[in-house]
Parts: sequence; C-alpha cells; structure tokens
Amino acid sequence: MGADKATLTVDGKPLWARQLEVLRRLSLEKILVSARGRPAWCPSGVEVVLDEPPSQGPLSGIAAALRELSTTHLLALAIDLPNLTTAHLEILLSQARPGVGVIPENEKYFEPLCAIYPIEALAMAQKLLTEADVSMHQFVRKLRDEKLMLVYHVKKSEQRFYHNVNSPMDLKSRSDEGK
Repeated sequence: MGADKATLTVDGKPLWARQLEVLRRLSLEKILVSARGRPAWCPSGVEVVLDEPPSQGPLSGIAAALRELSTTHLLALAIDLPNLTTAHLEILLSQARPGVGVIPENEKYFEPLCAIYPIEALAMAQKLLTEADVSMHQFVRKLRDEKLMLVYHVKKSEQRFYHNVNSPMDLKSRSDEGK
C-alpha cells in the first residue's frame, strides 16, 4: 500500500484508533499490540509485544502475545478489518470454552486474524515456528484437528465484518459498499 495500514483513515478515523475503540468496548483485561517494533501511532498505555526475531509473519505475533497472556484466551484482531463490531466480537467470545478457542470460517476460509485462541495454542504455535509452514491457516487447521478450536460459521449477513483492507482498491471497495 505504500503506507502503514494502521494509519489509513476510514470514515475520518485511523484504522488503529477504530480497532482500539472496538476492543475497549469489550472491557478486556489487557490490550496488546503485536509488532516487530513499537509503532509510532501506538498510544502510551497500550502494551506492545514484540515478535521474536526473525519474525515469521502473523504466527510470530500470535505466539508472542500468547506468551504474554495472563488470561485463558487471546482475542486476535487484525488492524485491517474496519467493518468489525464489538457486538460481533462478543458473539465470538461467547462461543469460547475452557481450553477451546473460536475460529470464524467465512465461505470455506478461516479468519485467523479475528479469532479467539486458548492459551493451550502456545505449544502448537511454538512448534510450527520451527517448521517450514508457518502459515496461520496451517496453525488453525492443526488447532481445530486437536479440538482446541471451534469453528464459527460466518453468516451471509456477517461477511461484511471480514472485508479487509490490503490495497487502495480494497479501501475504495469498502467505501463503495456503503453507497
């Protein structure tokens, strides 16, 4: 995109501020930002969890956050999902059980960066980080197979929550959806 996605403005607000607002409405114990370094946009009072080098993509961030967890579950939320609502996250959170997280499945595709991971997922994350395939989809499939993740089937009316912004065209198409 040529810019940090977190700083893109949607409806007059940067993506990072929108996501923090959504998370703060959940009254979570702690909000962590996972990154390779402390982002310039990150407000004071928000803890940054650094990926252990060498960073191996989102799985590195999930593993780092799980290591810092002081609760039973981690709610992972990508910065680039501007349509996501607190109410939808509450639905996902209500599905989590002790030792079991929740992964949304949106038309046969998992949404691993809007999911709830149990602390028990840390061992699997650390193991996969030593292997060749460090994809989030591989991670989620293994967790599901080990009965550590429940699948939440995204309803047609909820699919808009998972529209992510990866390019200027995605940002434009998101704007066009509201017209």
